[in-house]
Amino acid sequence: MSPASFSLVSTAFNDRGAIPRRFTCDGEDVSPDLAWSGAPEGTRALALVVTDPDARDFVHWFVYDMTGTPTGGLPAAISSSPDAPPQGTNSFGRAGYGGPCPPSGEHRYNFVLYALDGPLELTGAPRIGDLQAAIDGHVIAQATLNGTYHR
Repeated sequence: MSPASFSLVSTAFNDRGAIPRRFTCDGEDVSPDLAWSGAPEGTRALALVVTDPDARDFVHWFVYDMTGTPTGGLPAAISSSPDAPPQGTNSFGRAGYGGPCPPSGEHRYNFVLYALDGPLELTGAPRIGDLQAAIDGHVIAQATLNGTYHR
């Protein structure tokens, strides 16, 4: 399901590395840059989900219906840009990016990019359950980038 060639990276932090303060609630609270490569043939759309598994999969951000290009990316701070792809409602109760903000200690953050066989065409201000239901049976592959943040 996840070809080894499909990958997600950031210049802001390495896989399993510390997420810089700029991208957290203690900093500018802007989304980090992300780049992907190796999306498999048949990818027609991409969706990104950012969660904190240490806080019961608290949703920090999700983006959907990105063009299914084999390679591409999102620049830093895209979440607040008028050029941002469609974004859902995060666990903070607002659309867009909400950076790491653990109550204490270190938490892990999973950035998961899904290669899909078609756009989801969600409407309104979808929540994570809407996205999960829409992608069910449509995921071709996924790529993951993990980060940490310590307060």
